[in-house]
Parts: sequence; structure tokens; C-alpha cells
Amino acid sequence: MEYSKEFKAALSAFSSTEKDKLIFRLLRKDKLLSKKLYFELIDPETTDDKRNAMEENVEEKIILASKYIGNTKYFLTIIRKISAEVTEHIKITTDKFGEVSLNLLMVDKILDYNNDLSRQRFDNVYKLYIYIINKLFKSLILIKKLDEDYWMEFDDLLRTIQQKISENHYLQKLCINNGLDLNWFESDSIPENIEQTMKEIKSQGFLR
Repeated sequence: MEYSKEFKAALSAFSSTEKDKLIFRLLRKDKLLSKKLYFELIDPETTDDKRNAMEENVEEKIILASKYIGNTKYFLTIIRKISAEVTEHIKITTDKFGEVSLNLLMVDKILDYNNDLSRQRFDNVYKLYIYIINKLFKSLILIKKLDEDYWMEFDDLLRTIQQKISENHYLQKLCINNGLDLNWFESDSIPENIEQTMKEIKSQGFLR
């Protein structure tokens, strides 16, 4: 929504007291904005501190979620909630590096349970695997948008994920069928047009 000059002028004309009341009213209705302003204005923790805490949170919650891995529908519901927490962290801190590292970490920790997942019927794990493939595609796209100085910091994790996928027959096959090339799992090997590639693959009915 765009605001007219008249509207902006009317807001500027508010007294300090009126502005304070308006701000606090808005913050009560928008918890995310409240957290973002707190972080930007007075939070003693840095973005790195927040990311480190979120890494621990992701690892701990996936360990807890693994108890329900036999019920992949419920397991995926928990994973989506963890992902929502990562998204909130990104919105509060604008942590571009963490947007990649935390999502890759989440995938990596899920694949720690490859043996449990591989014992299940393909129909039961299909949605979870498609979710993982979408996460990986988006992470590769985001890596390509970051400064090249950061790329190598993701490569160890990418190689670990690549290895785990290669040990999971169904997931590896789904990656191939949905256009995710395992040769891309090194920052320098990610295609320049990967974002367009993903759009074309989705337009053909894949990745869902």
C-alpha cells in the first residue's frame, strides 16, 4: 500500500504523545514487528547470537520430532513448525546467511534419520521428500544471490547432504525426477539460471 503525501503529512502532525500511543497500539497487534523493533533497538544479542541459538533449537527439535518419524504426516507437520520458527528469525534479523544455513541444517538433521525413512513405504514419505527437495532448491537459489565470499562456507554441509541423499534410494530418485541435480551441491557448480530452472520445473507440474 502506498501512502499519499497528505496522509504522511497528517501523521507527521501528530504530537509525540499521540505518536507513542499509535506505535504501541500497532505493536500490540503485530507481534513480529514488535520483536523486530526490539531486536533492532535494544536487544543485546547480535544476528550471529540469534542464529547460533536457532541452530541449537533446530537440532534439538528435530531430535524430539524423530520419535514420530513413523508417522510421516505428523512428522512433516512438526518440521513445518520448525521451519516457521526459522522464517520468523529471518524476518526479525534479516539474516540472509542464516536463511541458507538454517534451512540446510534442518534438511541435514532430517536426513540423519535416513535409515528410519528408508524403511517406510514410498507413498508415506513422498510429501516429506518433496518438501525437502523444495527446501534444497530454494537454498541453492539463495546461495547464488549471496556474495561469493560466503559460498565456500556452505560447501561442507552441501556435500554432507549430497552424500545422505545418495544413500536414500527413493529420495535420490525423486531429486532426479524433479530436476534437482546432485552435481549442483557445491556453490561453484550451482547454475546461474537455477531460479528460472525451478520455475520451469514447477510449471511442468513437478515439485508438488
